[in-house]
Amino acid sequence: MGENLNVLVTGLNGVVGRALRGTLEKRYNLSALSRSGVSGLPIERNHRADIADFKKIKPAFDNVDVVLNLAADGGMSSANGMDASWDSMLRNNIVGTYNVLQAAKESGVSRVVLASSGATVNGYELEEPYKTLVSPESVDLPASWEMIDEFSEPKPITIYGVTKLFGEDLGRYFALTSEMSVINLRISSCTDEDKAAPGRAQANWSSYRDLQQLTVKCIEAPQRLKFDIFWATSDNKKLFRDNSHAKNVLGYAPQDGIR
Repeated sequence: MGENLNVLVTGLNGVVGRALRGTLEKRYNLSALSRSGVSGLPIERNHRADIADFKKIKPAFDNVDVVLNLAADGGMSSANGMDASWDSMLRNNIVGTYNVLQAAKESGVSRVVLASSGATVNGYELEEPYKTLVSPESVDLPASWEMIDEFSEPKPITIYGVTKLFGEDLGRYFALTSEMSVINLRISSCTDEDKAAPGRAQANWSSYRDLQQLTVKCIEAPQRLKFDIFWATSDNKKLFRDNSHAKNVLGYAPQDGIR
């Protein structure tokens, strides 16, 4: 895989989509799928439909090589954050994710990159030493700590986190039962501003350019990478969401980090 790919992005208007758009537009033939449309894209690549409506979204997947699924409720772009309603998360994060994967499979898409979340493991932050690492106070850091990697026990403490774990396993199912590759990208702290706020973001931050680099590496990874999960984090001093797997498998080389 490489440049000149036809890449369809759902949720391009969201926080993560806006952080990635410039890089994706320069590198790929970019199209978008959203309810309200995306400014600045030609009409033939600006598909308008609700991802919960399979029949309406299906035409957007024609002649697409890779899908980047950012559409969801309960994340940074959501009005109620992780307290979004169950009905909305069911529609967007569960039914919508299934529809995206099924439409991609039926259309011969080679890879889907699913935006997962640090919410899959937020329960660790209720325990030491992680509670100290995310503290907004000036506290002494532990001498060392066990990293939380992609294979650590999930610990969601919100329904949003549960829906993201569902998406990861749904991706695993499609990767195992079709020719399609599915990669899950656990996006950590990424907000409207490309900087880390005090507190937990000091451990979990992902800079825009690090997220851009890793997303490109996921899109362009060899097709033999059928399924995987990667942490999207910069090299922060307090980091405990382990990005070494992305470094080892994809050659991810973070350029930023809170020291």
